[in-house]
Formats: sequence, C-alpha cells, structure tokens
Amino acid sequence: MTSPAPGDDRTTPRAVLIGPPGSGKSTVGALLADRLGTSFRDTDADVEATAGKPVSDIFVDDGEDRFRELEAEAVRRALAEHAGVLSLGGGAILSEATQGLLAGHPVVYLRVGLADAVQRVGLAQARPLLVLNPRSRLKQLMDERRPIYERLASLIVATDGRTPEDITDEIVKGLQA
Repeated sequence: MTSPAPGDDRTTPRAVLIGPPGSGKSTVGALLADRLGTSFRDTDADVEATAGKPVSDIFVDDGEDRFRELEAEAVRRALAEHAGVLSLGGGAILSEATQGLLAGHPVVYLRVGLADAVQRVGLAQARPLLVLNPRSRLKQLMDERRPIYERLASLIVATDGRTPEDITDEIVKGLQA
C-alpha cells in the first residue's frame, strides 16, 4: 500500500493524518515524514495556495461552502498525487466524497481531548470555525466529528499529554503492524 505496484502509475500516501484542530497533524506529520524518509503535505496549505489567501480569509471572503469545495478538491488531488505523509484539515472528513476516497488508505486518527486541544490551538489564533465561544465550539466540533474520524481510521493514536516524538513512534509501529 505504501508504494505503487510495478507498472502502476498511481501514488498512495504512506499515511493520512486526520483529527480535530490541536491534535498535532502538522507537527506530527512533519516528524513522521522525516522518520519515514518522505515528504509532508498539508491540504490546508494546498487550499491557501490555490485561493491565494489564508483559510481564515477564504471563510470571510468566500464562505465556508467555497472553502469546503476547495478543500475537497485539494484532498482528491493530494490522495492521487502524494506518496508521502498527508495531513487533512479537521473538517475535510465531513465530505462524503472524501470519506469514500480515504477507503483503502492508511488513515491515522490523532485523538485529542478538549483540554489538550485548547492548549495547543491557543484559541486566539485565526480559526474560522472557532470565532464565537471558541472552547464550546471546539468541543462541539470534536463531538460531532469523532464518530467519523473513528470510522475512517485504520489506526487511532491518543495524543493527550504526549510528545510529538512519542506519538510519531507509535504511528511508525502501527503502520508496520
């Protein structure tokens, strides 16, 4: 699954990281890519490059629906093109098309509790979906999305109170199992 079969020109990510904001997808993703000797790609960065502006500005200027369209296309493209470690935005899994595309990929759900997520996200940052009552909204998003994350995951890794290096070690072991 980690590399194409002879004569097969498709690429398959070594790992696809999913989880809510503050779960460590970007930090752990970069470490994991380094550990696996491959590249790291973040679909939020792809969306920003396509739109020519930050995610928060896309939400304000164009709306969440437009952001989700750009996000779904970024995920589709990345799953088809990228053979390294791929990090998806926290809400990317809401798209049924994206859920279908993730089937058969090594999907790692980085599970995080509310307290750790709040500490890591630093709710003062520009998180478009966390504008009003950020702690309560983050909890709501986490509760709504948890069943989807769990259903899509081939590996679930708890991140609370752990270092990125420790989390990366567990993912590497899980991918080899």
